[in-house]
Amino acid sequence: MMSVTQVLAQPQAKKFFVARFISNYGNGMSPIALAFGILALPNGSATLLGLTLGITSAMFILMVPFGGVIADKYGRAKMVGLTDTLAGLILFIQVFYFASGDVPVAVLLIVNGCYGILSGIFWPAFTGIMPSIVPESGLQKANAINSLAANAGLILGAASAGILIDTYGAAITLGIDATSFVIAGVLVSTLSHLTPPMENNTNTMMKDFVDGWRVFKSFNWIVIIVVSFSFIIMCWAAAENVLGPLIALEHFNGAKSWSIVITAESAGLVVGALLAIKIKPKYPIRFLQISSFTLCFYMFALAKPQSLLVVSICAFFFGITLDLWGTLWYTALHRKVPRDALSRVSSFDAMGALVFKPIGLAIAAPISLVIGIDNLIYILIVISVLAISLPLLSADVRNMSYEDSSNN
Repeated sequence: MMSVTQVLAQPQAKKFFVARFISNYGNGMSPIALAFGILALPNGSATLLGLTLGITSAMFILMVPFGGVIADKYGRAKMVGLTDTLAGLILFIQVFYFASGDVPVAVLLIVNGCYGILSGIFWPAFTGIMPSIVPESGLQKANAINSLAANAGLILGAASAGILIDTYGAAITLGIDATSFVIAGVLVSTLSHLTPPMENNTNTMMKDFVDGWRVFKSFNWIVIIVVSFSFIIMCWAAAENVLGPLIALEHFNGAKSWSIVITAESAGLVVGALLAIKIKPKYPIRFLQISSFTLCFYMFALAKPQSLLVVSICAFFFGITLDLWGTLWYTALHRKVPRDALSRVSSFDAMGALVFKPIGLAIAAPISLVIGIDNLIYILIVISVLAISLPLLSADVRNMSYEDSSNN
């Protein structure tokens, strides 16, 4: 296995990691800025926030399976650079309206819907780049370093968000986010030669789509975990993206308090990335699935709620889990999935895992008004416990190992 120094010595690795840091600095601010920016509008409400976030997720889910085909066919780095740059430019439209103090619902839905479409191309393209930057022996460390750079950006962004929103407003904060996309997009575009378009590919997009689906469903452990995470992510999104800001407004100090929680979660991501450089679980998927129970403790801390310190500590441990999942899961995909189908398999992974997220975002606020935030969180905890536990009944999930034969 390669050392960290050897990974960083790869010719294009540092540029890729810097681009990820810049993009995620904006990503760390955007959920907080968008949430409190919408809630502060004259027509703002938790329902409008959930609808805005939901349209982003819905458009992502609709686009992502075709995004994998586009990325494999036309070049992954090229698509990452293009979609990042376009996303930044489109988000500036939203910034203009927030600066005016009046953001029509149509603008929120169209801008964030377009962002979701571009993200649906970006994500499968992005997840397929790493094997072209480092050899297979360095993939786990490279994925961990990538996560470390990304999470450092998230921490700084989340920590900055509360202060920036309080001092300059949501528009300036969202403007910084849009700028980060443009800069990162330009940087990644310079890596296009590493992931050239497919040569002599005369297949139609639908043929490539079907071939990718066949590869995806041939891995039972991937399919089972994707189904599991469709429910886990639905619960997490409802609790953190919609109910969390409402709890912060009602029980704590609004954006500043919630930025502390998100910063704690981001700090956990950094710790998770550092752990991922070192740990070598024999059965990574079994290990990751069991570690996912940290989400249940995090949601439980939000109910009633516990002190801001307790909520932040639970968010921190959940952050560790999140990053371990990101690093070890993508290392598994990079090692097991055929290289030429990697973006398409990643796209089906993303589509399946996020398929119920728009539902969670859209219904969280209305249901909480009927049964109360605490009762809704308890329901989300029960769903999460079942979604985490049931996949462990599968031997394919429990016994999946990196040492199995590679399919590259």
